Amino acid sequence: MAEEINTIAGSKTEQYQSLIPQIKSLLEGEDDLVANLANICAALKQQFNWLWIGFYLVKKEELVLAPFQGPIACTRIKKGKGVCGTSWEKATTIIVEDVTKFSGHIACSSLSKSEIVIPILHNNTVMGVLDIDSKLLNSFDEIDKIYLQQIVQFINFN
Repeated sequence: MAEEINTIAGSKTEQYQSLIPQIKSLLEGEDDLVANLANICAALKQQFNWLWIGFYLVKKEELVLAPFQGPIACTRIKKGKGVCGTSWEKATTIIVEDVTKFSGHIACSSLSKSEIVIPILHNNTVMGVLDIDSKLLNSFDEIDKIYLQQIVQFINFN
């Protein structure tokens, strides 16, 4: 059966409010982690068309590249390194308005200007992160943080 995401124009809040139930529906009944991560990336890319949207999963004390949409990406990131590794280490969402001003930023693409990273928690342990990069400065705000944190809560690691 073909799946489809209906994108909408409107405010960022309206876009998320339309997209979230669709993502939830895509994930219902599917227990494969990779399939679900891939569909979340595709849905976010289709709605917002950011430069890069993807997941890194914790494996043997590193973040390892998982499903993504966008240009080629860094494959492994150490804890505490770059925005992703810092989000993992601190178990908190990080919004970077200008990546050139983030000390230790890992530039996987020179096109990336701003970034948001959301840790994925399971039983109070960071299992991975959702990383999103934009070609524009200051693309992400509290609205993104609120809704993207809701989306990562749908991810099942059981």
